[in-house]
Amino acid sequence: MNCSEIVTKSRRLQIIWKTQSTLNAWNEYLKHNDHKNKIIQQAKRAHFKSQMHKLSNALKSIRCFAKWVRIKSQLSKKLSQFSSLKWSDNEQMTMTFEEKIEILREKFFFSSSQTNINNIANSFIFLTMSFDLHISEDEVRQTIKRVKADKASDVSDISNRMLQTDLAELILILMSLFNACVTCRYYSKQFKKTQMIVLHKLKKSDYTDSKTYRLIALLNIMSKALKSIMTKRLSDIAETHHMLSDAQMRARCKRFMISTLNLLVD
Repeated sequence: MNCSEIVTKSRRLQIIWKTQSTLNAWNEYLKHNDHKNKIIQQAKRAHFKSQMHKLSNALKSIRCFAKWVRIKSQLSKKLSQFSSLKWSDNEQMTMTFEEKIEILREKFFFSSSQTNINNIANSFIFLTMSFDLHISEDEVRQTIKRVKADKASDVSDISNRMLQTDLAELILILMSLFNACVTCRYYSKQFKKTQMIVLHKLKKSDYTDSKTYRLIALLNIMSKALKSIMTKRLSDIAETHHMLSDAQMRARCKRFMISTLNLLVD
């Protein structure tokens, strides 16, 4: 079975699971999806090996490859030039890097008015409940293993793959760190550091307009792990104590389009 056939079968199983919403369909889809990922990785490795084999058999290619290793790979990578931007008020073009930063700052970090919450002062419901605050090793291990290994790292240059590779040595350190944050009710300043990256939107005609750019945030890897653990706990508490409305569908487990339709019909 080639890659296209296995991808087609995976999509078909996904449609069956979304239509039937049964546990057997879900397990079958997960099992085949894992198999699909393994087949694709094997195909990528085979393609890379075949290309390297062709490269090694061509004398001209060997010379080109050796020249690249000897010269170009040793050079520092040149920074790409950021295009000039227009000021929104007078349509003038920016000339300096500082002016471009100022335009992007006004575009993405505009000042907003303070929200008035005086009208919801008496709408809070306080429930008395008790639960264990201790974060276990299993919670840390499952959270670290669940994330994608090769996602972009933050300013600390700590990647998900590094945490997953050295998890056996780091799990006690991470567990102690997370428990200290929860027990002391302190969120480290290092966790709040975020690297902002500006990317241009695809297929735009005029890149001098700041609206043709978008912003992504690279958050601290360990802070994302801690947030994931606490989010799952809060979600479990809300579901266990029926704190959410039955009409709430977004960001809830086992809620699909069929659930919305059943709610409307009932």
